[in-house]
Amino acid sequence: MGLDASAWNGIPTRLVVDDQVVHLDSFPVGDDTVLITRGDNDHFSLMVVPPDTPPEAARTAMARAVLPGNASQAAEILLAGPPRSAGPAQEPA
Repeated sequence: MGLDASAWNGIPTRLVVDDQVVHLDSFPVGDDTVLITRGDNDHFSLMVVPPDTPPEAARTAMARAVLPGNASQAAEILLAGPPRSAGPAQEPA
């Protein structure tokens, strides 16, 4: 597990979860993510939504984060406003 060292205080080097040791690495990357690796092939990047984020903004950020093909940095996702609509909804004729 890798953490952004600049975003966390007092990072331990390991945790024990269900009798399994989880090693923690920290790097000063400044991208609001937690990186999870399992072996050589499984890599996951988790975006951390700050706890003081308003609920609607948090829901919007999470919806943007899971869009197929999304390659945005966490900070971009967290700062983005609600998605823009293509215009007023059209009534079916």
